[in-house]
Amino acid sequence: MSTAILTGPPVPGSPLEGDLRSLGFEVRTAADPRETAALLAAVPAGERVAVVDPRFVGHRHALRLALTDPRFPAGAAPGALTARPEARQGLTRALAALAADGDPAAATAAPAPSSTPAGPAETASPEGAASAAESAAPAEAPAPSAPAATLPDRPAAPAATLPDALAAALEDEGVAVHRPELGSLVAAVPVGPQARKETRDAVAAVDDEAVRLRSAVKSRDGFFTTFFISPYSRYLARWCARRGLTPNQVTTASLVTALVAAGCAATGTRGGFVAAGLLLLFSFVLDCTDGQLARYSLQYSTLGAWLDATFDRAKEYAYYAGLALGAARGGDDVWALALGAMVLQTCRHVVDFSFNEANHDATANTSPTAALSDRLDGVGWTVWARRMIVLPIGERWAMIAVLTALTTPRVVFSALLIGCSFAALYTTAGRILRSLTRKASRTDRAARALADLADNGALAQAAAKVLRPVARPLGGRTPYALAGAAVLLAAAAAAPLDGPLVVLAAVLYAVASGAAVARPLKGALDWLVPPVLRAAEYGTVLALAARADAPGALPAAFGLVAAVAYHHYDTVYRIRGDAGAPPAWLVRALGGQEGRTLLAAVLAALLATGGGDGFPLALTALAGAVALLGLAESIRFWVSSGAPAVHDEGEPA
Repeated sequence: MSTAILTGPPVPGSPLEGDLRSLGFEVRTAADPRETAALLAAVPAGERVAVVDPRFVGHRHALRLALTDPRFPAGAAPGALTARPEARQGLTRALAALAADGDPAAATAAPAPSSTPAGPAETASPEGAASAAESAAPAEAPAPSAPAATLPDRPAAPAATLPDALAAALEDEGVAVHRPELGSLVAAVPVGPQARKETRDAVAAVDDEAVRLRSAVKSRDGFFTTFFISPYSRYLARWCARRGLTPNQVTTASLVTALVAAGCAATGTRGGFVAAGLLLLFSFVLDCTDGQLARYSLQYSTLGAWLDATFDRAKEYAYYAGLALGAARGGDDVWALALGAMVLQTCRHVVDFSFNEANHDATANTSPTAALSDRLDGVGWTVWARRMIVLPIGERWAMIAVLTALTTPRVVFSALLIGCSFAALYTTAGRILRSLTRKASRTDRAARALADLADNGALAQAAAKVLRPVARPLGGRTPYALAGAAVLLAAAAAAPLDGPLVVLAAVLYAVASGAAVARPLKGALDWLVPPVLRAAEYGTVLALAARADAPGALPAAFGLVAAVAYHHYDTVYRIRGDAGAPPAWLVRALGGQEGRTLLAAVLAALLATGGGDGFPLALTALAGAVALLGLAESIRFWVSSGAPAVHDEGEPA
């Protein structure tokens, strides 16, 4: 239970206490700053605490945004401040200092309502809270969509509330205080009956539930999601919230629905394909709903972000397997296409992740290409065209669902490969142009993230240690990865499987992988190293299985790539959640990307010819070992992780 401390006696007729209780706070009242400090000390250190001026007038959702968001150590709106356990010590020190110094804000924090002279609102911020130092500025007008919410056009008095002074003191200590953008919502501390009446009128003029529903939708999404899903999925999110459902439960329901869709596709019948397409679309509706529910109810968590991201991949790739099984029942072997689609889609994502990690904290991050992109975003139709052309998850799943119901699995995979290939070329070319034309200095953190995404094991790390003094950058480290990958893929595609060439190429590739990370990945195009290594590993397994004289090799290879891809997605979301990379022992135990590639080459040389079951069985065993170890450690970490809460608001995947 969280605790809210009112810094004075409640104002008669104010709904503030009821609003705070509805948000999960136990409300207590303090007579002065010293009693506030005493009540704060009585709250268990592991609980959230809020300090609120009793004169606060505003929307309940404004309080929700400021006081209940789990992603930030502290949050504030005019007249209200909250601190999570990690910010409690700073709040205690700030409150003690203000009480000891007789701070004017503390001294006037809670005047009796009946004795307060009529006057202007102390703080009013419909567009988002300003800092205490900026609160003397006039209140910003609300969004055009709600002109009736405009507060009185009068200057605001200097901040004189204890919560605002505490927020400023916390920021002076270096604590990040989140001040949410409130849009047309109202949050103010009016002084005097007239100002209070006018502020209440402004609150009544804006439907905060409508604002809450609008803000539940991701601010940037694909065309199909924006116009065909979100208009009604937000209401489904509200329905779930009112029944106490959590985003993780909705995420799990989406996964189960997609798995049932995959089972329907595996029947190989026209009725099964139609049902599979419909269920896949419903699974996507639930996939949108879980994020909207998280934003609607502010139920953000690191575990939820991880589940949402990894389940998306699990759903899509399980559906690919279902389609391949269904096609096989009809006598059409499309496992190579299914595996190719999974490889291509995973490599696209790694390109996205690597580029973003390399550049999200780069300094002097300017580029003419980026400037052109920003200008194009100012032209309405180009925004949607550019979002659709990259085939995000909404457009992709809609295409898969419709083609499943109307055509055959071979047509589905062919269209998917063509569309994803074009999208990959478009996005990768644009990012290469940005990287070559921008003047940026990458940070050590970015270089470390790229090295972790490379997923090099003991062999490549040993090679890197040996080659560090002599491996010179060839315009960066990417050429080493490209050269090693090219040699390996050429051998896997053309060299005799029962000879030594593929194994020798895999050894050379391991050395090249080490050379690629022998020095920090700070070159303009070094963000390409992880996706090149992913393409080499996955592409090699695909080529060896496709060429093997062994029934069942391709389904086994599909399982192996799926298990390895899960490990790589897990790495990505640990880094994105500021939780660090997977432990070194796990990377070594899984062999590293070069170790697994070398093992696949050795297994192919020993078992892929002769028509036996040895190669598929070996790949299946390897897939099982990778999945068991990687999944067990991943679940252990995410369930017990103390990482800060996050939620993915980026580009649709």
